[in-house]
Amino acid sequence: MKRMGTLRQLSDLSHFSGAARLRELLAADPAVKVRCSPDGRHLLLLRSPGAPCPQLLVAVRGSDAELERAWPAGHPSPLDAFFLPWPARPALVLVWESGLAEVWGAGVGPGWRLLRSTELCPAGGACVVAVAVLRGRLVWCEERQAGAEGQLGLPAAFSHCVCFRTLEPNGEGGTNLGRTHVLLHHCPSFGLLASRKDLFLVPTATTWPGVGHVLLTWSPGKGKVMVVAPCLGLSHCKSLNPVRGDTWDFRTLLRGLPGLLSPMKPLTVHTWAPTPQGLLLLDFRGTVSLVQTHGGTRTVGTLQEAPVGLAGSAALGTFHGTLACVLGSTLELLDMGSGQLLERKVLSTDRVHLLAPPAPGMEDEEELETRGGLRLLSALGLFRVGWEAPQGLEVPSAEDLVFEEACEYYQRRSLRGAQLTPEELKHNSTFRAPQALASILQGHVSPSTLVTTLRAELRDYRALDQLKAHLVAGDDEEAGWTELAEHEVARLLRTELMGDQLVQLNTVFQALPTAAWGAVLRALQLQPDGNGRLRSHAPPDVWKKVLGGTSAGKEPPNGILPLFELLCQCLCRLEPRWLPPFVELAQQQGGPGWGAGGPGLPLYRRALAVLGEEETRSEALELELLLGSGRPKAVLQAVGQLVQKEQWQRALEAGLALGPSSPLLRSEIFKLLLAEFAQHRRLDAYLPHLRRLCPPDLTPAELLLLIRTHLPDELEPPTPFPKPGTEPPLTVGLLRALLEQTGAQGRPLGPVLSLYEDILCDPGTPPPTPPRGPMTTLQTSDHPVLEAWAPSGQGLCVTDTG
Repeated sequence: MKRMGTLRQLSDLSHFSGAARLRELLAADPAVKVRCSPDGRHLLLLRSPGAPCPQLLVAVRGSDAELERAWPAGHPSPLDAFFLPWPARPALVLVWESGLAEVWGAGVGPGWRLLRSTELCPAGGACVVAVAVLRGRLVWCEERQAGAEGQLGLPAAFSHCVCFRTLEPNGEGGTNLGRTHVLLHHCPSFGLLASRKDLFLVPTATTWPGVGHVLLTWSPGKGKVMVVAPCLGLSHCKSLNPVRGDTWDFRTLLRGLPGLLSPMKPLTVHTWAPTPQGLLLLDFRGTVSLVQTHGGTRTVGTLQEAPVGLAGSAALGTFHGTLACVLGSTLELLDMGSGQLLERKVLSTDRVHLLAPPAPGMEDEEELETRGGLRLLSALGLFRVGWEAPQGLEVPSAEDLVFEEACEYYQRRSLRGAQLTPEELKHNSTFRAPQALASILQGHVSPSTLVTTLRAELRDYRALDQLKAHLVAGDDEEAGWTELAEHEVARLLRTELMGDQLVQLNTVFQALPTAAWGAVLRALQLQPDGNGRLRSHAPPDVWKKVLGGTSAGKEPPNGILPLFELLCQCLCRLEPRWLPPFVELAQQQGGPGWGAGGPGLPLYRRALAVLGEEETRSEALELELLLGSGRPKAVLQAVGQLVQKEQWQRALEAGLALGPSSPLLRSEIFKLLLAEFAQHRRLDAYLPHLRRLCPPDLTPAELLLLIRTHLPDELEPPTPFPKPGTEPPLTVGLLRALLEQTGAQGRPLGPVLSLYEDILCDPGTPPPTPPRGPMTTLQTSDHPVLEAWAPSGQGLCVTDTG
């Protein structure tokens, strides 16, 4: 279905201050320069030097006062004037050929006032020939006298240079001017044109013919300059970043680029027009070409009529893949891709100016209505050219869109099989959220109440739009992308994190993991406590969102990770040492069904799954996660791995770190280490730690039984001393410390409970020495003295060695 181009009048200029003077200047002077402010509320008209008064008019939409300036004969008028992209207040800069620059501002008080005046060429003798403003930078091309900067003997064709200074607001009424940076030395006279992110240096009628076929594109955000010869199809890219001190001598630059100095005729261009896609140029044959920012040049299309001489007016602009060209009183719309003529309209006046669209994020409510088209200004009023929706295409109302979107949302969360419909949502009192939003869109809520309710969110969205505008302009791209990622993660954390939102979050983490983790760090309010642990002051609902989103035995769809797994994966890449403390902190949070204590997988298992397969994952991280999990099986598994690696100190510390609330787990770790103690002597040095780990209710009999169970098999009869090169066996001396530990822990005062407890009792004085003599069996009646020494019910054999 064919689109229809429409030309709709937006205003008759009556709502601008100084409307009569505005119409008069637009109708009387076809050569007047017209600029539009970044927010679209101000119009600047500047007449050429020598024109009747006033030479400068700034009209404002609304009740604010306009600005009129006139310069008497003998006092030159400004060479050019531009609005500055300051979001806080409107400001403009006026530049004279002498190098004088004035910054004017409005919004602090009634009317406009001079904020700053400076000399761009303080050395004197220079003449400014062209000016442009690029994202807060004032750029100019100046002609210097012979002898300046060593230019003595230099041809006049290369006596120019291109410089810039930054212009930034300072408080409510001040202006900061940066120092002067020189981009190009010894260059010809260039005209300057600026889009939102690029500066174009184009040849003029006074440019030396030998380089009249060359133009340059400087991209500050990329720190590069592109030298292009459209007629040759050649382009070369060079580094040009003034922040790093880069500067170029124009002649040296061209001599280092082969092929650009081939004999060619200068470019014959009627009209230049900067656009976001590049630089448009209209030649005298009616052909429109586009020099793209990467250096390529292509023909867009050919107009039905060609411009007649330099006196004819022409203006170029683009919108929605469409080229708009106003040539005299004719408006032609061409497709940017195919060059096909889409529509041609005859206007009622030949004095029409195309206005640049407002900067992204700076439009007010009235300007939002004109988005998607181009604005045309003439003495008859302000018009918009755009595309009209095809007939028969019914555009749904805002209320219908609300209920359709709500249907999709509720259907994803619903367990019933029946399909929800917008009509059901409109009349069912259960679904109150879409009904409330629909009533707001219908105007049932007063605008003041709505603005008060949404003020904070509107401020956030405006800041986000301004940030996107800076990215589009190419200013400080790395920091801009980081901030944009943080905004996006913070926004997604406020959603349900299901479906598309979770996919978007995964995408941000993959593209900018550092910025994404920074946003999560602020959302969870994570801080180290100085002991290698983390603490969080985030509310429970935030942790609920972090820990949820997974089910036992179910893999994430299409490789999309839930938020907890996503954070673990990000930490594993950026700061692996903080992964175990983070998982340990997450285990302390949670509630039923959150993932930290619910029926799903334990958090340490979910974190281990992110580390990969067992053969590839980091053993150190795996051990830390197992030890910090607090789960008996996991801790035993970790201690078993430490025992296999003979990391005795760490294995003992893992057991001693368990509190009194885990007696069974401590007992199991003790038995595991006691088995190793019985088999070899590599644990002897850690015997004090092993004693501390000994369960308090363990008796000497149980201890000896455990040791006997794990003693190595004796292949040969025991000898008093081990053979050289063999490991010494377990001795009673080594075992005595453990036996004392088990006997001292709550020794009973009653009868003896163990056959071995009396061994540990110190009688204080040694028993009497038995008499020497032949070996006999001691009888109790014959030796009454020994009766008291021998234990009751036991017979002793004494051997006389004498």
